[in-house]
Amino acid sequence: MRAFFALLLAFFALAPAHAQEPATTFIQAGRLLADPATGRVLSAHTIVVRAGRIVDIREGYVGEGEGEVIDLRDRFVLPGLIDSHVHICHENGPDDRVRRTVQTAADLAMDGVHYARVTLEAGFTTVADMGEENDAIFALRDGIARGRVPGPRILAAGNALSPHGGPGDPAGYRPDVGHVLRRPSLCSGADDCRRVTRETIHRGADHIKITATGSVLSDIASGLGQQFTDDEMAAIVETAHALGRRVTAHAHDAAAINAFLRAGGDSIEHGTNLDAESVRLMRERGAWLVPTLLAGETVTRWGNDPNSFLSPAIRDKALRVGPRMIESTRRAHQGGVRIAFGTDASVSRHGENAREFGLLVRAGLTPLEAIRTATVNAAEHLGLADTIGSIAAGKAADIIAVDGDPLADVAALERVAFVMRDGRIHRR
Repeated sequence: MRAFFALLLAFFALAPAHAQEPATTFIQAGRLLADPATGRVLSAHTIVVRAGRIVDIREGYVGEGEGEVIDLRDRFVLPGLIDSHVHICHENGPDDRVRRTVQTAADLAMDGVHYARVTLEAGFTTVADMGEENDAIFALRDGIARGRVPGPRILAAGNALSPHGGPGDPAGYRPDVGHVLRRPSLCSGADDCRRVTRETIHRGADHIKITATGSVLSDIASGLGQQFTDDEMAAIVETAHALGRRVTAHAHDAAAINAFLRAGGDSIEHGTNLDAESVRLMRERGAWLVPTLLAGETVTRWGNDPNSFLSPAIRDKALRVGPRMIESTRRAHQGGVRIAFGTDASVSRHGENAREFGLLVRAGLTPLEAIRTATVNAAEHLGLADTIGSIAAGKAADIIAVDGDPLADVAALERVAFVMRDGRIHRR
């Protein structure tokens, strides 16, 4: 018996020696923008990846005979891109009203599987979803995290918080139908908004998104001004922060933007009519602007199309908001506001997210500054700077490659040739 136990102990002592080492991948990069914060471009370097993480960056082309070698010597390599504002389970269009009455959460999740794949293949390895049906977006987020379906890493808000009668409250339906379509994230009064914030986080929200103002695509002529009260916004922000969540606000008009910032809000989505006070508050408090210029361009095109599916109420708002967004971003950039990349994809088509870069350049950013918004800036904005946003030892192996030089022509980011997320290749 003593001899048996000695043999057993010897077996377990030797077992780790026979365990298979994780495979190593060597990515040979012709030009490498490893850290967009510095803007330094390296030539002829190799990124070493193991177990989904970057373990080293070596000078020269190495790795032959040591593991899988990926030849990107004729490509420009940079960190995986980050879109801080998407709605990944649907795309807006003429069937919006009918879709809301016939699609289940399961249907939305299945659509999300498709849109997640095309977003990832476009080079966006992380996204922040800013409002979907809870069961759909949380299932998609978790399925991607478990490796069941391909897609970008998702941070999800679940149902966005909206006041009763606000942009999140279905409009344009019979009252009984609208009541059925109401989501559980509507609230009125500070105490009710605290309750809904807690429940939204309890259901799985990574961050809280509120509709501080009216929305362009809500089918109601209630304008674009402030819709949550100051007390309600303060209650939401205080509650979310106490539970470790950031809060961002869909906000168009300056009064609501400024009220939300004074309440301690972390970032502004759209920011169409921000003013000098908005710029001062954002800079003073370190808040972020997520401009969503591609959404502005899209709704402007829809508004100017006489055959568009937009209702008169929506068309009026689209033509007031869309054309102003680039100038507001220019004002924020000149004022030193921190900008994170976001498209509002679902208004624009999923997979075309990189078109936002050209619009940011039109708003006055250099190509390098535009790239920073979708890498180091967005990573910091989302609280993931230790994991993503640059190519460095210890970070997730989120790596893309493009044809051409995006520092000379930012449109090169629309021509993605290679995508790796967490060490797994999704486009080659």
